[in-house]
Amino acid sequence: MKKLHFVVIIASVFFLQACVHKIVTVPAKIAYKTTKGVVKGTVAVGKAIIPGDSDDDKKDD
Repeated sequence: MKKLHFVVIIASVFFLQACVHKIVTVPAKIAYKTTKGVVKGTVAVGKAIIPGDSDDDKKDD
């Protein structure tokens, strides 16, 4: 009977480990995707606002 308890406890540990992995990785993935989108948007706005080298300037030469 003690062997059965030990096997059940070990099995529960592995199942809970999978749940904890999901709980940790899902918010991390969401934060990464959100941050990546914000950075891309900031770069696009910066390129649009800051004057600099553009394709139109190269065509005039």
